[in-house]
Amino acid sequence: MTALAPLHPSGRPGLPKTASVEIVVPVYNEERDLVSSVRRLDTALADAFPWTYTITIADNASTDETWDLARRVAAELPRVRAVHLDQKGRGRALKQVWLASDADVVAYMDVDLSTDLAALAPLVAPLISGHSDVAIGTRLTRASRVRRGALREFTSRSYNLILRSTLGARFSDAQCGFKAVRTSVARKLLPLVEDTNWFFDTELLMLAQRSGLRIAEVPVDWVDDPDSTVDIVATAREDLRGVWRLTRGFASGRIPVRALRAELGRDAHEEPGVPAGLFGQLVRFGVVGVASTLAYFVLYLLLRGPLGAQAANLMTLVATAIANTAANRAFTFKVSGRERLWRDHLGGLAAFLVALGLTSGSLWALHTWAPATGRWVEVVVLVVANAAATLLRFLTLRGLMGRRARTGTGEEAAAEVASSTSAAGPRP
Repeated sequence: MTALAPLHPSGRPGLPKTASVEIVVPVYNEERDLVSSVRRLDTALADAFPWTYTITIADNASTDETWDLARRVAAELPRVRAVHLDQKGRGRALKQVWLASDADVVAYMDVDLSTDLAALAPLVAPLISGHSDVAIGTRLTRASRVRRGALREFTSRSYNLILRSTLGARFSDAQCGFKAVRTSVARKLLPLVEDTNWFFDTELLMLAQRSGLRIAEVPVDWVDDPDSTVDIVATAREDLRGVWRLTRGFASGRIPVRALRAELGRDAHEEPGVPAGLFGQLVRFGVVGVASTLAYFVLYLLLRGPLGAQAANLMTLVATAIANTAANRAFTFKVSGRERLWRDHLGGLAAFLVALGLTSGSLWALHTWAPATGRWVEVVVLVVANAAATLLRFLTLRGLMGRRARTGTGEEAAAEVASSTSAAGPRP
């Protein structure tokens, strides 16, 4: 592998023409567009791409003629190769090919070539120069030029708003099928990425951000493929489950971000998007609060029918109070270990009792004064009552935990990431 970012004779960093890039095109049942798209991509790269490149068609368990066509076009074009996986999953395909790559930079783009290919060199350049570690195309900036339906536009913007409010995402477009990573960085992050399908992109980006890596964004020209077979509803469900898993993983410390930051040499910098001090605690507390409120909202609606309003409120508050205290302990105030664990949870229980009093009292008042009120009014009243208890909860938890820092030696951090990497392991 060649060294990145050599110096020109002038002493200034340059973009080496000897760098190598592997562009992966993950496909599943794409027999109609595969050959024409790969030929078009190869022609565009041969004409204008300044670095050595390889195009890898990653067929993940297609059931039509895709694999035969992939082998045929790979035999025809010298810079194209084909890889077959027996299991479905775009994330699985990217993970396998990227981990096996010997290129300096690995990238991927969708087979429909919705992104203008002129953006590929600007996408890769910050990585080759050493300025950034990850690069993404974005359709959600003013400089981007996008043609797609209103439903997909709304869905995409809503999803990225959820990422910013729950996970503190600092990037603008998680799902654009146009990304690149320095291979050395990919080898550190990919063993920790659990998702093998559409949430793969978001999980990789959140790991990169929390690890202190720099993410470059390139505005793109994008024309949506009207024949895309992506199931928006199923993908949305999968993404929301992934967001919840990451929220719990970051809050509990199961995802070894601290150890990863130390291994990547970023432990001396503040975590992007999570400021220090009182303001930082408020930001993190707010993130946990949003996640708790969403969880409360869903659980209450699920339990309201079989249990009734008061019992559903009680059960939901108990579950979310325990989870909220654990998340704030690990994420907001960065406290780990069993020291004073019970005291912290007793403080959380006190905040829970206040919330119970406020919410149950609000329900009692609502049913007494307006007995014919609908269920959605109940939900609004409960959300407002929970918001009123939030300030007291923050002050209580900050008084208990705010002055305690998360402890742990460098050796423990190294052992943490080694253990997690071994447990996750590169999956095929």
